[in-house]
Amino acid sequence: MSDEQIMERIRRMIDEEHRLRGSGEPDRAARVKELEEQLDVCWDLLRQRRAARDAGEGEHAEHILARPVDEVENYRQ
Repeated sequence: MSDEQIMERIRRMIDEEHRLRGSGEPDRAARVKELEEQLDVCWDLLRQRRAARDAGEGEHAEHILARPVDEVENYRQ
């Protein structure tokens, strides 16, 4: 998946998240949580790829895969 495809996925998830937050749908909390986690995974993947490019490993950046939700969500900052 290219960076552009990841950004498009992020845009779609953000649009869905905004729609859900503004709606009165009863089961929205679980889906919003899922979207938040998936957004974190996508942003993490883009950060990894950008870091690889900044380190001069641009040709390998597209081969970096997304980390699991559990790993991304449990980072210490």
